[in-house]
Amino acid sequence: MGSLLLVLHLLGAVLWVGGMAFALIALRPALLAIDPPSRIALMARVHKRFLMVVWHAMPIVILTGYGLLFGVFGGFGGVRWPIHLMHLLGLIMSGVFLMIWFIPFRRMRAAVAAGDNAAAAAANDSIRKLVTMNLALGLLTIALGAVGRY
Repeated sequence: MGSLLLVLHLLGAVLWVGGMAFALIALRPALLAIDPPSRIALMARVHKRFLMVVWHAMPIVILTGYGLLFGVFGGFGGVRWPIHLMHLLGLIMSGVFLMIWFIPFRRMRAAVAAGDNAAAAAANDSIRKLVTMNLALGLLTIALGAVGRY
Protein backbone atom coordinates (compact mmCIF):
# COMPACT_ATOMS: atom_id res chain seq x y z
CA MET A 1 0.00 0.00 0.00
CA GLY A 2 2.85 2.36 0.81
CA SER A 3 4.32 1.91 -2.67
CA LEU A 4 1.00 2.76 -4.33
CA LEU A 5 0.63 5.86 -2.18
CA LEU A 6 4.17 6.95 -3.04
CA VAL A 7 3.65 6.41 -6.77
CA LEU A 8 0.40 8.40 -6.76
CA HIS A 9 2.03 11.11 -4.64
CA LEU A 10 4.97 11.43 -7.00
CA LEU A 11 2.86 11.34 -10.16
CA GLY A 12 0.62 14.09 -8.83
CA ALA A 13 3.63 16.21 -7.92
CA VAL A 14 5.22 15.63 -11.33
CA LEU A 15 2.05 16.72 -13.13
CA TRP A 16 1.62 19.80 -10.95
CA VAL A 17 5.21 21.04 -10.69
CA GLY A 18 6.21 19.82 -14.15
CA GLY A 19 3.24 21.58 -15.70
CA MET A 20 4.22 24.86 -14.06
CA ALA A 21 7.82 24.46 -15.25
CA PHE A 22 6.68 23.72 -18.80
CA ALA A 23 4.36 26.72 -18.84
CA LEU A 24 7.00 29.14 -17.63
CA ILE A 25 10.11 27.78 -19.34
CA ALA A 26 8.78 26.54 -22.70
CA LEU A 27 5.24 27.74 -23.41
CA ARG A 28 5.43 31.36 -22.30
CA PRO A 29 8.55 32.27 -24.34
CA ALA A 30 7.17 30.45 -27.40
CA LEU A 31 3.93 32.45 -27.22
CA LEU A 32 5.82 35.68 -27.84
CA ALA A 33 5.79 34.70 -31.53
CA ILE A 34 2.02 35.21 -31.83
CA ASP A 35 -0.02 38.40 -31.63
CA PRO A 36 -1.22 39.51 -28.15
CA PRO A 37 -4.97 38.88 -28.67
CA SER A 38 -4.30 35.34 -29.91
CA ARG A 39 -1.81 34.82 -27.07
CA ILE A 40 -4.39 35.81 -24.45
CA ALA A 41 -7.07 33.58 -25.97
CA LEU A 42 -4.65 30.64 -26.05
CA MET A 43 -3.44 31.23 -22.48
CA ALA A 44 -7.04 31.30 -21.24
CA ARG A 45 -7.50 27.84 -22.77
CA VAL A 46 -4.16 26.60 -21.45
CA HIS A 47 -4.89 27.86 -17.94
CA LYS A 48 -8.31 26.21 -17.94
CA ARG A 49 -6.89 22.82 -18.96
CA PHE A 50 -3.87 22.94 -16.68
CA LEU A 51 -5.74 24.23 -13.65
CA MET A 52 -8.26 21.40 -14.07
CA VAL A 53 -5.33 18.97 -13.97
CA VAL A 54 -4.16 20.58 -10.74
CA TRP A 55 -7.70 20.38 -9.29
CA HIS A 56 -7.26 16.60 -9.57
CA ALA A 57 -3.54 16.30 -8.81
CA MET A 58 -3.55 18.55 -5.71
CA PRO A 59 -5.99 16.47 -3.63
CA ILE A 60 -4.20 13.29 -4.68
CA VAL A 61 -0.86 14.73 -3.55
CA ILE A 62 -2.32 15.92 -0.24
CA LEU A 63 -4.25 12.72 0.53
CA THR A 64 -1.41 10.38 -0.44
CA GLY A 65 1.00 12.55 1.54
CA TYR A 66 -1.12 12.11 4.65
CA GLY A 67 -1.52 8.43 3.84
CA LEU A 68 2.26 8.05 3.72
CA LEU A 69 2.81 10.23 6.77
CA PHE A 70 0.34 8.45 9.04
CA GLY A 71 0.08 5.02 7.43
CA VAL A 72 3.73 4.37 6.65
CA PHE A 73 5.87 6.68 8.79
CA GLY A 74 3.80 6.72 11.97
CA GLY A 75 2.78 10.38 11.95
CA PHE A 76 4.68 13.61 12.41
CA GLY A 77 6.79 12.10 15.18
CA GLY A 78 8.13 9.49 12.79
CA VAL A 79 9.65 11.88 10.25
CA ARG A 80 12.49 14.36 10.20
CA TRP A 81 12.19 18.13 9.78
CA PRO A 82 12.39 18.14 5.94
CA ILE A 83 9.10 16.25 5.78
CA HIS A 84 7.50 18.75 8.16
CA LEU A 85 8.67 21.58 5.91
CA MET A 86 7.53 19.69 2.80
CA HIS A 87 4.08 19.38 4.41
CA LEU A 88 3.93 23.12 5.13
CA LEU A 89 5.10 24.07 1.63
CA GLY A 90 2.56 21.71 0.05
CA LEU A 91 -0.24 23.38 2.00
CA ILE A 92 1.04 26.83 0.98
CA MET A 93 1.19 25.70 -2.66
CA SER A 94 -2.39 24.50 -2.40
CA GLY A 95 -3.42 27.89 -1.04
CA VAL A 96 -1.61 29.69 -3.86
CA PHE A 97 -3.35 27.43 -6.38
CA LEU A 98 -6.73 28.25 -4.86
CA MET A 99 -5.86 31.94 -5.00
CA ILE A 100 -4.98 31.59 -8.70
CA TRP A 101 -8.24 29.78 -9.44
CA PHE A 102 -10.57 32.09 -7.54
CA ILE A 103 -8.99 35.49 -8.23
CA PRO A 104 -6.86 36.09 -11.35
CA PHE A 105 -8.13 33.10 -13.36
CA ARG A 106 -11.74 34.11 -12.67
CA ARG A 107 -10.86 37.68 -13.72
CA MET A 108 -9.14 36.41 -16.86
CA ARG A 109 -12.13 34.31 -17.90
CA ALA A 110 -14.50 37.23 -17.38
CA ALA A 111 -12.21 39.61 -19.28
CA VAL A 112 -11.81 37.21 -22.20
CA ALA A 113 -15.59 36.71 -22.34
CA ALA A 114 -16.06 40.49 -22.37
CA GLY A 115 -13.38 41.00 -25.03
CA ASP A 116 -11.25 43.09 -22.65
CA ASN A 117 -7.76 42.02 -23.69
CA ALA A 118 -6.02 44.52 -21.41
CA ALA A 119 -7.77 43.19 -18.30
CA ALA A 120 -7.19 39.60 -19.47
CA ALA A 121 -3.49 40.33 -19.97
CA ALA A 122 -3.24 41.86 -16.49
CA ALA A 123 -4.93 38.81 -14.96
CA ASN A 124 -2.65 36.53 -16.96
CA ASP A 125 0.37 38.37 -15.60
CA SER A 126 -0.93 37.87 -12.05
CA ILE A 127 -1.30 34.17 -12.79
CA ARG A 128 2.27 34.07 -14.14
CA LYS A 129 3.66 35.65 -10.97
CA LEU A 130 1.77 33.27 -8.69
CA VAL A 131 2.74 30.26 -10.79
CA THR A 132 6.38 31.37 -10.65
CA MET A 133 6.17 31.51 -6.87
CA ASN A 134 4.45 28.13 -6.74
CA LEU A 135 7.06 26.60 -9.04
CA ALA A 136 9.84 27.76 -6.70
CA LEU A 137 7.95 26.31 -3.73
CA GLY A 138 7.32 23.09 -5.64
CA LEU A 139 10.97 22.64 -6.57
CA LEU A 140 11.99 23.24 -2.96
CA THR A 141 9.35 20.77 -1.80
CA ILE A 142 10.63 18.12 -4.21
CA ALA A 143 14.20 18.68 -2.99
CA LEU A 144 13.04 18.27 0.61
CA GLY A 145 11.18 15.11 -0.30
CA ALA A 146 14.31 13.71 -1.90
CA VAL A 147 16.44 14.26 1.21
CA GLY A 148 13.73 14.04 3.86
CA ARG A 149 14.31 10.42 4.80
CA TYR A 150 18.09 10.81 5.17
